[in-house]
Amino acid sequence: MASTQKDYFSEKAEEFDVQSSITQNVGNIGQLILKEIPFSKEMHVMDFGSGTGLLLSQIAPFVKEITAIDISKAMIGVLQSKLDRIECKVQILEMDLTKETLETEFDAIVSSMTIHHIENVQAIFNKFYTLLKDNGSIAIADLDVEDGSFHTEDTGVFHTGFDRNEFFKIAENAGFKDLKIQTASIMEKPTGLYPVFLLTGKK
Repeated sequence: MASTQKDYFSEKAEEFDVQSSITQNVGNIGQLILKEIPFSKEMHVMDFGSGTGLLLSQIAPFVKEITAIDISKAMIGVLQSKLDRIECKVQILEMDLTKETLETEFDAIVSSMTIHHIENVQAIFNKFYTLLKDNGSIAIADLDVEDGSFHTEDTGVFHTGFDRNEFFKIAENAGFKDLKIQTASIMEKPTGLYPVFLLTGKK
């Protein structure tokens, strides 16, 4: 079911992959995820808020299949144009996971810089938990608390970053174990430097 809500990224999608601050940040996140999560060629991974596929492109060589989920038609369009260069099977779903769900169970769920666009963070973590197989992994990267200057225009933001302890607690409340939170990257923008953390854990 296609979403009728505004596509905040319709103007940005085309330029997204050429912004070095974005590509470097996702590169750093991807490297840390690859270090922390033992991917294998049997695994089916969900990328939540997959955007133009910058994160999943890094993970693709190490897994069997990735389901890319995003609500932005424009971002998905860019991802579709790259599919022949991505080194695993990719299924793209344009859907709002906060309102809809899937029958699939995943071996891992990854996400980069998406959770601050989600109003009810506890609910999405609870959903991640139900969508994972036993012993499945999460690797969720997002912003530390910031002063609101990270987003210079409205892209549907509900949180100006997160307190790491609170974020950790949300994952714990959802049932995740072996949780770990660490700095993945520092994103440089004209408005300042923004630390980005990675939370990993298991079901």
